[in-house]
Amino acid sequence: MSNQFTAFEGQRRLTSGALTDVALAVKRAEPQASEPIAIFSDETGRPIDLDLRGGVDEVLARLTKGSAAGSAPEPVAAGEPRGRGRPKLGVVAREVTLLPRHWEWLNAQPGGASVALRKLVEQARRASGDADRQRAARDAAYHFMSAMAGNLPDFEEAARALFADDRRSFVALVASWPTDIRDHVIKLAYADRADQLAP
Repeated sequence: MSNQFTAFEGQRRLTSGALTDVALAVKRAEPQASEPIAIFSDETGRPIDLDLRGGVDEVLARLTKGSAAGSAPEPVAAGEPRGRGRPKLGVVAREVTLLPRHWEWLNAQPGGASVALRKLVEQARRASGDADRQRAARDAAYHFMSAMAGNLPDFEEAARALFADDRRSFVALVASWPTDIRDHVIKLAYADRADQLAP
């Protein structure tokens, strides 16, 4: 769901899909909308703001420019001299604070500290992948339900059931919520585990 977005007009789901598709659907719906329209990232459950002013081409140009802003750096033209040092491979330098014994161990590893740290991070990501995905899904569901269902009955109890990973109680507590909100929050919370958690 990482590149999916969902728009709601009030409590009614308007559309879901790629950002450009959702943005254009919202732009078409806005003139006739009787309630405010909100767009949510399915990955985070948080609302996003889009600049939908102007024509379709202008909106698409802004969306394309915005998505390109986070992309890899542009390659250096053939005639331009390359800078000194290693080529840019998307590596980000950050500061890491460790005890001296940790640095000694890392520096003694084949390839040095950077290679050893990358291997440790990849190993940890593989080992905790399912737990990380479940935590991200729970957080996305909570962000969405806080924005859209904070005033609905049983919100606090549903939030407690969500964080306790009590699917049966959670589904029962949100059952009276508006259909589109209820279905979307359940999808965000449990879509990746639907097979394991079927009642």
